[in-house]
Amino acid sequence: MRISDILRSKGEAVVTIRPEDSVRALVAKLAEHNVGALVVSANGFDVLGIVSERDVARGLNADPGLLEAPVSGIMTADVHTRTMNDSIEDLMVLMTEQRIRHVPVVSDSGALIGIVSIGDVVKGRIGQLEFEKRQLEGYISGAS
Repeated sequence: MRISDILRSKGEAVVTIRPEDSVRALVAKLAEHNVGALVVSANGFDVLGIVSERDVARGLNADPGLLEAPVSGIMTADVHTRTMNDSIEDLMVLMTEQRIRHVPVVSDSGALIGIVSIGDVVKGRIGQLEFEKRQLEGYISGAS
């Protein structure tokens, strides 16, 4: 199974935020789109960073006045990305080893084309396992 399989079922829409936007605007976008992370991008194509609910929580703990600060102050700039052709197994290893829950998907030229969350991966794996189970059940019942 490939990342392209997940994006085909969930879609390639990605909510982004500009690095100069406030953390308050970030929180509003997270709530509005019911997502846990946004890609930081000045133009919607270049990945400058990623910022999550966890980043907001940590930032607010350190600085209660954070809501008016720019997103660039709390974003992760060293972003782990993957391409459409990468395997789900590779993605799961990355997420586990790096302790991350959202991975932007980029084209070969580095342009943003999607994002995959840990929930998307779990849903995809469950679907794959259910398909394999049905295949095995069909094989066993046909062999009897």
